[in-house]
Amino acid sequence: MGESVVNKRELTEPQRRVLEQCQQLNFGTITFHVRSGGPDLMQPWRTRRTVKLLGSENGARPEAKLDDFALRKEHTALLTALNCASDGAFITIEVKHGLPFLVEIEKQHDE
Repeated sequence: MGESVVNKRELTEPQRRVLEQCQQLNFGTITFHVRSGGPDLMQPWRTRRTVKLLGSENGARPEAKLDDFALRKEHTALLTALNCASDGAFITIEVKHGLPFLVEIEKQHDE
């Protein structure tokens, strides 16, 4: 039996916004805080675009214009990582080809 397919329309608004930002960015990083297992868009968040010199892939991905699509395994892995992160954790996603490639989870320790 295969895994069930999750579509973009099934996501929460903050989850959709992060995936859309990945597609718009194409290459770079997105940094934000986590709250209740998802992006906390009430807090400031940042993007850093990577520009490939002499590259033709510097614009947004064509998928960025789609209202709905089946999530890829990179998307579901990102959502799982966010769900496991503690409230207040600081997340940085490295984006390559419009997909989440690497996730850094930073947590503050007061002790």
